Amino acid sequence: MASDAVKYMPIHGGTTTTTAAAAEIKSFFSAVKPRKTSTFAYAFVITFVAFTLFFAFSPSPNSSSPWFSNIFSSSSTTSPSSDNTSGSHFSSIFSYIIPNVTLTKPTNRSSDATSNFTEPIPVNTTSPSSPTSNSVSDTIRNGTLQAPAPENLTPIAKNSTFKSPIVNRTNPVAKTNTSSHPLLPDKSPTGSSNQSLTTDAARNQKTAAPAPSKAPVSVNLTANSSSSAPSTPEKQTGNGGLVTSVKQEMEKWSESLKDCEFFDGEWIKDDSYPLYKPGSCKLIDEQFNCISNGRPDKGFQKLKWKPKKCSLPRLNGGILLEMLRGRRLVFVGDSLNRNMWESLVCILKGSVKDESKVYEASGRHHFRGEAEYSFVFQDYNCTVEFFVSPFLVQETEIVDKKGTKKETLRLDLVGKSSEQYKGADIIIFNTGHWWTHEKTSKGEDYYQEGSNVYHELAVLEAFRKALTTWGRWVEKNVNPDKSLVFFRGYSASHFSGGQWNSGGACDSETEPIKNETYLTPYPSKMKVLERVLRGMRTPVTYLNITRLTDYRKDGHPSVYRKHSLSEKEKRTPLLYQDCSHWCLPGVPDSWNEILYAELLVKLNQLGQARRKP
Repeated sequence: MASDAVKYMPIHGGTTTTTAAAAEIKSFFSAVKPRKTSTFAYAFVITFVAFTLFFAFSPSPNSSSPWFSNIFSSSSTTSPSSDNTSGSHFSSIFSYIIPNVTLTKPTNRSSDATSNFTEPIPVNTTSPSSPTSNSVSDTIRNGTLQAPAPENLTPIAKNSTFKSPIVNRTNPVAKTNTSSHPLLPDKSPTGSSNQSLTTDAARNQKTAAPAPSKAPVSVNLTANSSSSAPSTPEKQTGNGGLVTSVKQEMEKWSESLKDCEFFDGEWIKDDSYPLYKPGSCKLIDEQFNCISNGRPDKGFQKLKWKPKKCSLPRLNGGILLEMLRGRRLVFVGDSLNRNMWESLVCILKGSVKDESKVYEASGRHHFRGEAEYSFVFQDYNCTVEFFVSPFLVQETEIVDKKGTKKETLRLDLVGKSSEQYKGADIIIFNTGHWWTHEKTSKGEDYYQEGSNVYHELAVLEAFRKALTTWGRWVEKNVNPDKSLVFFRGYSASHFSGGQWNSGGACDSETEPIKNETYLTPYPSKMKVLERVLRGMRTPVTYLNITRLTDYRKDGHPSVYRKHSLSEKEKRTPLLYQDCSHWCLPGVPDSWNEILYAELLVKLNQLGQARRKP
């Protein structure tokens, strides 16, 4: 029993016996009885406790020094430059000591997206090189930046784009995909590329985060299909200057426009039109400046084209200028394309802050007899140009056997100025009206191929030959990976009682045609054009404005083509009237709105194609 009493003796206390544990403690302290040793031990304990308290409760938020971080602070109070995850700071301490060791820790889906997502097409988001390191991850968490779902792109058959605008593997000038495209906002204000398109390595997420670079230029589309006033791009300051958000609005427009036939619709009244105030654009030629020339009615300016299955976006000049930044947009053709060119220049000029920075390059230039005009938008480093080439093939002179000079039309040679515009980013061609003139209509001793001058050749066959020559030139010289090609169709004339040179008139017309019964048959030349376009390998978008212009017998300058005519002269039946061209502001503004809608759709399509793995 005595042994049991010893074995179960109370820890705190028997009164008569000293425990074995107490004896061991006394033996331990007997070894440290010297005064100096005891002092050292107490100092060590006090120092350890003080350091621990300081380490635990230090308020410093500086995450760059792992030793002085508050281990009790919440991850939600970290600075913007710190990690957004809620992992332990001891991992950062460890990595601070041994920087080459990577510690793995569980992550959520947002952090995975932040670390692995490579933004292939910087059309609509802030550049990943923005000063705030977690801005991209914040965008992903908020659901505004998502990887696109797989989708097969097809040609825009509804709006008559012949061949796919995305890839053309058979075109002889289509090199391997480059890092830029005229519709993708990837060029700096100086015209050089400032951000490469995603490579295969980037798509497979094997590359590191991109190095800091200039932020891409994009736009913020804030208008909607029912809006009547132009929107203003939302401007932000970034390394590349103007950086805007466009993705959601661009996709919205693309979704509503992609299945729409732009050219099947009607003219409706809209008091918010025209797109620019009459008389505000001093660049308009006198022959198109109807209001300044005394036209009294203004209702023709209040009409806009409304497709049946969609609403066209109102042309926003600021957005279009951003799309054109650092690029060339070129019109090639006759004076009807000049009509469209002047309309676009006026719309864009009215959208800039400082109109003094919009100027004509240096007046009229000539390239072997063919004139060229160019307006520079200095703040955007872009040009909007017009090359005179009414037939798209060469007009020339030959000397016959009698030594007489004779004008001919070389059906086998494109216009002489073609070398000047073949590298432009966007090219809009047209021809048509000059093929109705007497010389071309008769086709006698006028059409030439090689050294052969046809004694007689039907105008439709000559037209086909000329367009075939043009089409071959496009396929050989225009790279569809770098340029977009449009062909604007025939613009209807409305001469009554004759033609342009035989007393035809339209001065009494103040309302458009409202009954389709009175529209003219579709021109046979445009059927020839469509056959040529279908046979081309290079994608060409057909702007088929023939029918929509046929309604607008009220839109021509008629007698208001000159300012100096008297009232008596304006009413003279034999006076030559202009019932081919269009007053500005007026019908060509709608052509440019359709062009704008086409560009919005193609920009979104091209962006989706580049983002696909």
